[in-house]
Amino acid sequence: MSSRRHADVAALVDDARGGSVRAVGRLVSMVEDGHPGLREVAAALAPHAGRAYVVGLTGAPGVGKSTSTNALVGALRRRDLRVGVLAVDPSSPFSGGALLGDRIRMEEHATDPDVFIRSIASRGQLGGLSVGTPQAIRVLDGAGYEVVLVETVGVGQAEIEIASLADTTIVLLAPGMGDGIQAAKAGILEVADVYVVNKADRDGADTTVRDLQGMLGLAGAYSDDRWRPPIVKTVAARAEGVDDVLSAIDAHRAWLEQTGGLRDRRRARAAREIEAIAVAEVRSRIGDRRGGTALDALADRILDGKLDPYTAAESLLDESARELH
Repeated sequence: MSSRRHADVAALVDDARGGSVRAVGRLVSMVEDGHPGLREVAAALAPHAGRAYVVGLTGAPGVGKSTSTNALVGALRRRDLRVGVLAVDPSSPFSGGALLGDRIRMEEHATDPDVFIRSIASRGQLGGLSVGTPQAIRVLDGAGYEVVLVETVGVGQAEIEIASLADTTIVLLAPGMGDGIQAAKAGILEVADVYVVNKADRDGADTTVRDLQGMLGLAGAYSDDRWRPPIVKTVAARAEGVDDVLSAIDAHRAWLEQTGGLRDRRRARAAREIEAIAVAEVRSRIGDRRGGTALDALADRILDGKLDPYTAAESLLDESARELH
């Protein structure tokens, strides 16, 4: 790396650490773009990471995720906490850009220097998250944001994916949307740490709560060493019940810290991040070979019956490993 780029990255990280929202935005853009200086950015931020508490919000479209996120930002700011928000949006298959609906709905916080809001394109990634979301979380963590809220697009396996990134996962439901049945199908009983029944001023809210309580009962008895997800009713559009959601998050965090579960979750998260980066590097190296002859030569040997695909794959991996040395 040139000394010029080294100096630029170092200055950018210093500015982000100093509270510059613009610098944080540039670092997140580097994550999204796969910038060559990203490795140095990660190294510079590493000593400052591990302080932010990550809260994931997910649920079916229409349950009020963005409104709930907006209300949570306001409640956290009243606690004088710096808050980062990553809203993972559906992407255009052509431009890959993120929709800005979430930022429009959260515009009341847009001028607050202690709130960073960014819509990140999912770029077709399954699971409702962007492939760069873990690194973006790391940027906000290293930049000194005390709480990072990650809102998913709420599709497919979003519930499972967000649980792998968050310290506390909130699953939102709303009355009259058949969420009770969908919850059972998606298996969110296994990943939700807090249930929020939003739009609780509508008919059917109590029924939704009872359905959840019934499903939790079917899941079996909860012992003292197992967290039982609380169910909180809110009307996020009027910020009603939001303090109760924060209390539930506080209780879950205290339980995680008491049982050692917080470090376990973060270790698993770091392991998945390492694995994802390693797999991406291997794919990149294999992709480079598509322009050459090595991969085609192996494919020809398989077609001719001279080689099996497992041995061919091992050969390709061995060759990539030799290049690293």
